[in-house]
Amino acid sequence: MSPLTLALRMLRKTPFVTSIAIASLALGIGANAAIFSLFDQMLLRALPVNEPAQLVNLSAPGPKPGSTNCGQAGDCEEVVSYPMFRDLELKQTPFSGFAAHVLFGANLSIKNEAMTGQGMFVSGSYFGVLGVAPAIGRLLQPADDAVIGANFVTVLSYDFWQEHYGGDRAILGQTILVNGKSLTVVGVAPAGFRGTTLGAQPALYAPISMRAAITTWRPAFDNRRSYWVYVFGRLKPGVSIEQASSQLNTTYKPILADVEAPLQESMSDATMKLFKAKSLLLTPGARGQSSIHREAKTPLYMLFAITVTVLLIACANIANLLLARGATRATEMGVRLALGATRRQLLVQLLTESLVLALLGGVVSLLVAVWTLRAIGSLMPPEASTTINLSLQPSMVIFAAATAISTGLLFGLFPALHSTRSDLITVIRAGAGQIAGGRAASRFRTALVTAQISLSMALLISAGLFLKSLVNVSRADLGLNVDHVATFSITPMRSGYDSTRAAVLYERVEQELAAIPGATGVTSSLVPLLAGNNWGNDVRVQGFAHGPDIDANSRFNAIGAAYLKTIGMQLLAGREFTESDRLGSSKVVLINEAFAKKFNLGTNPIGKFMSEGEDSLDLQIVGLVKDAKYAQVKDDVPPVFYTPWRQRGSVSGLYFYVNGTIPPEQLLKSISAIMKRIDPTVPVEDLKTMPQQIRENVFLDRLISIMASAFAVLATLLAAVGLYGVLAYSVAQRTREIGVRMALGADGGRVRALVMRQVGAMTLVGSVVGIAAAFALGRAAQSQLYKLEGHDPVVFAAAVVLLTLVALTAGYLPARRAAQVDPMHALRFD
Repeated sequence: MSPLTLALRMLRKTPFVTSIAIASLALGIGANAAIFSLFDQMLLRALPVNEPAQLVNLSAPGPKPGSTNCGQAGDCEEVVSYPMFRDLELKQTPFSGFAAHVLFGANLSIKNEAMTGQGMFVSGSYFGVLGVAPAIGRLLQPADDAVIGANFVTVLSYDFWQEHYGGDRAILGQTILVNGKSLTVVGVAPAGFRGTTLGAQPALYAPISMRAAITTWRPAFDNRRSYWVYVFGRLKPGVSIEQASSQLNTTYKPILADVEAPLQESMSDATMKLFKAKSLLLTPGARGQSSIHREAKTPLYMLFAITVTVLLIACANIANLLLARGATRATEMGVRLALGATRRQLLVQLLTESLVLALLGGVVSLLVAVWTLRAIGSLMPPEASTTINLSLQPSMVIFAAATAISTGLLFGLFPALHSTRSDLITVIRAGAGQIAGGRAASRFRTALVTAQISLSMALLISAGLFLKSLVNVSRADLGLNVDHVATFSITPMRSGYDSTRAAVLYERVEQELAAIPGATGVTSSLVPLLAGNNWGNDVRVQGFAHGPDIDANSRFNAIGAAYLKTIGMQLLAGREFTESDRLGSSKVVLINEAFAKKFNLGTNPIGKFMSEGEDSLDLQIVGLVKDAKYAQVKDDVPPVFYTPWRQRGSVSGLYFYVNGTIPPEQLLKSISAIMKRIDPTVPVEDLKTMPQQIRENVFLDRLISIMASAFAVLATLLAAVGLYGVLAYSVAQRTREIGVRMALGADGGRVRALVMRQVGAMTLVGSVVGIAAAFALGRAAQSQLYKLEGHDPVVFAAAVVLLTLVALTAGYLPARRAAQVDPMHALRFD
């Protein structure tokens, strides 16, 4: 009989044990496979391009006086000016090419249907540097961006082409309306290529030289003090990153000193020294450029560590089960050895059983992995869940199979070695058929359970920290009351509106929204609330000294009438804006408490003057508002000033807010119907309730807390099962000893105490080790905790109490059974 056939037969003989083992493994491996899928997509997977390992990303840390615009592709340290990109492109000695890119929002008109999407402006060298080939037609070339604003051409993404044009090759030469401009389709990008920014899904690619012609933002292509371009390059064969960095900075530093330094204004000597000392940094670019790589790294490592811990606990349980089963099969193993079987043959048989068990767990784990990914997807914002593939993928199957094989060997090796040890026949004879498993096996089982307790303690404390942090986030004082507010945005100037028509549209939208039955307030703003957007500018404030190296920057928003009332912000002094605050009227501004404190305006700033970026001091402060969260729930409130959007000459798009007494779903339906009636060619974006917006703002905290808690509970239950199993087995093996003790006068209480002391010892040692590990985890997770220390004593104490109760409960049943042993029966026990 083959080892595989025999293994299947042996597993069928113990269906309960087999089922428990498969379920434990499936939970552990499935959780790991799900987190690995995210880990692979966000931190490991290379771009589907030619030799991605040769790609490098450029960043330019250091002072950036002037204007800076950064986004999803990375923080503001990574952008350079457009002229600097062209300078580097001309002198690319260690590189075979440089490419530039930047994302943009697009209003698209497809077959008379308006929709929104993302586009990407790219240099003509972009596709060439990546080394990709078109699906049809051609890709953008250097000639397409040689002249600013001259080439209205585009390349569609493969997914967009398939979804909206059904893969029709006749799309070549046709035009597509993008932000009100007609672009001629010259090609389609290859299948599977979605740009170089993880989290973005560009529908199309346009020449970077067309940015001013296609969007409402007007970049100065010759302005070296305007930083907005992301750059990557391809190394020549045989050139290392270190060599390329040295040669590139030889070109970069003279440009800084001779060309850009003389352009800087009002810069102190100290800052100028830092400016001239700047260097370009090169980092591996195989994964592209995306802020997600940095933001997701710590949370994913933590979740991966948690799921690995759960798997280790599951493996410890199964190792204990196999040890117990090995003890019951000791006579079988001894007989087979006596009949001539070699130890190698028995080892192969037992390891085959372990591997079959593990592989069965691995198959079931794929279901667990899919369910886990669906649960994770339900906690993600819609745009995140559409960017990340949450279905079963080949990489998950491979990972699950490799993990199953590894764990099969991990938990099966020691039981197999112990069950086939050389002194087995001697032990059987000495024990008269009753095999307790030996001291080594007993110590190993005890060590495994102690390790389970320590790992569970670390997970419980970690989960407690994340849960308490989430509670702190949920209780954060937003300075707002938006429980019944719905929001959405429109950008009519992307759909062909000029500034005058757009202003008229905004007025009509507010009037129509105010007429919704149950609507109690309507307002609007240029910068969305709690959406991660940060708009800022340097300001001049009456009575505040200005000069080199003095921080005079403040966050900014342009808002509509009744803004404070609609979103529940508190006015501390003065007045809020009305519809009469428009072009032609006196320029006014509101400030928050943080602004008044930063610029030394005292408690009564009403009537004082300030200005944006210049010394005109033409804005009069008419109101002081209580601090309210601006971009992030977890961030401190920054200094913010508010101006009326009606006093701005051109507003390309606005976010609207509707407060109402009707159910949110009904309010959202009413908004959609109104916008379709007003102008169906202007797409509605980001339609949601503000509570939903807030949840999305802190989705990472919710994801980590919920998943960590679920895994911690699972780990604790597995540890409890393991503790119960070891104690029950120990009591069964010590039945004769217990009978002797009771025959000599020990009562049930002493016997219970004997077992519970064993529970207490394992719990004490495991808890101490787990607490020490939790301290280390708390330090590592500190950046993810909100207003909470990684060694919070309340959380640590609660975890200790909870795990102790679980351990005592798991140990009580075997202890009770031991106390009920009949001495006469025990003495005859064989």
